[in-house]
Amino acid sequence: MTKDEWYAQLFERLDNSRFRSSFHLKQKDIDYINEKGLDTIRKHAEDFIAKREAPAYIPNDGKQTPMRGHPVFIAQHATATCCRECIRRWHKMQPGRALSQVQQDYLVDVIMTWIQKELRYDHCKSVK
Repeated sequence: MTKDEWYAQLFERLDNSRFRSSFHLKQKDIDYINEKGLDTIRKHAEDFIAKREAPAYIPNDGKQTPMRGHPVFIAQHATATCCRECIRRWHKMQPGRALSQVQQDYLVDVIMTWIQKELRYDHCKSVK
């Protein structure tokens, strides 16, 4: 399966989840992204994943990602990259072992793909 095929299936499944599909960027999140730039947002995502998701043992797993306060947090809930149990269920990465750099890069890419989709959606909505 190619990356594009995997992403198409993943995002279709996420879109079909009532919980995951309920997350959207608010205007303040979009303004923040526009102010900081996507490269900075990607660095934030890399940092959040490395510190909050990548360790083998996370003492507050399931509660480490706030529901608001940063666009990446919203994206993590929308893409099921918010805790190791969601990562296991949706992305097939087993808990109890540290995430490799390749796995971390994949999770960041999923987050950034969702953010870019949200930005395109918001732009299309505002053009109409």
